[in-house]
Amino acid sequence: MDGSSTMASIDALEKADLMGLLNQMLLYRRFEEKAGESYAIGKIGGFCHLHIGQEAVAAGCITPLRKDDYAIGTYREHTQALAKGVSPGAVMAELYGKASGASKGLGGSMHIFGADVGFMGGHGIVGGQLGLALGIGWAIHYRGGDQVCVCFLGDAAVNQGAFHESMNMAAIWNLPVIYAVENNDYGMGTKFSRVSDTDMSQKSASHGVPARVIDGQNVISTYVDFSAIVEEVRQGAGPQFVDVQCYRFKGHSMSDPVSGTYRSKKEVEDKTENADPIRMLADQMMEAGLLSEEDLEAMDVEARDIVRKAEEFAEEAPEPDLKTLYDFVYSEINPNGRLFFDGRTI
Repeated sequence: MDGSSTMASIDALEKADLMGLLNQMLLYRRFEEKAGESYAIGKIGGFCHLHIGQEAVAAGCITPLRKDDYAIGTYREHTQALAKGVSPGAVMAELYGKASGASKGLGGSMHIFGADVGFMGGHGIVGGQLGLALGIGWAIHYRGGDQVCVCFLGDAAVNQGAFHESMNMAAIWNLPVIYAVENNDYGMGTKFSRVSDTDMSQKSASHGVPARVIDGQNVISTYVDFSAIVEEVRQGAGPQFVDVQCYRFKGHSMSDPVSGTYRSKKEVEDKTENADPIRMLADQMMEAGLLSEEDLEAMDVEARDIVRKAEEFAEEAPEPDLKTLYDFVYSEINPNGRLFFDGRTI
């Protein structure tokens, strides 16, 4: 790959595929809006990082995957879990900390898992998922499978040692890992240009890993480009590095304002008005005669209804039993019923 992105036209996809992508992004937007509302009134606790504005990344990068492929991400992973097949009810219940949640209410917003559909979790430590993605890639290679692992990371993670260590090993072993950087230009409140003199698309060059730049606000281009990348990796091309250029419309997390002090209100407004992935796709489809405003409104009603049902499911779900507090934390229970770890009784 030459590091450039194709600007796919609407003709690149069938109407059914376009409708599917639009449906997905509407669901993600309404889900995240509801999550934000629930957090604001105290129904969701802990940290909460919304994906609003970056819906095309989840839809465009994950839709080309098979169910037996893998995706692993950061703590901004609600929509990626939905895209990989975790149910809206299970994701919302996890945000609520309920026993019916994807991680049984023990993970919360940043640790949603869906191993049965190949979603290997959100991870709260920046770059913490990189070594795990390497391990998944090695397991695929060792077993002789043709699955692919997509590892999502933020732009701030590429300056960590784990990024280069993992990519170096993936390159040496020719592992089927796609490193997809959700490059929204800010690591929390720090602009990427302030922490790196190297362009994002060059970060994998020292490891000989091919790079590609994708317009992550354009879901058609994202889907078309990522479909090609996934197929290349499935056929044995080895690890790939993808600079998915996108923009988050909200703050880094629910704890900071929309723009904070690190970006101007005008910048956010310009992006929101001119680079909304949902509006961009809808407008393209309408211009091509593939969608009407009535169609869009009906799809939106459906998305809101799915989210409403997910919220009701989360509200009605039971709280985790206190007896489960140590489940999945310690290795086993000794004969007298007391927990022990590493040979030490707790």
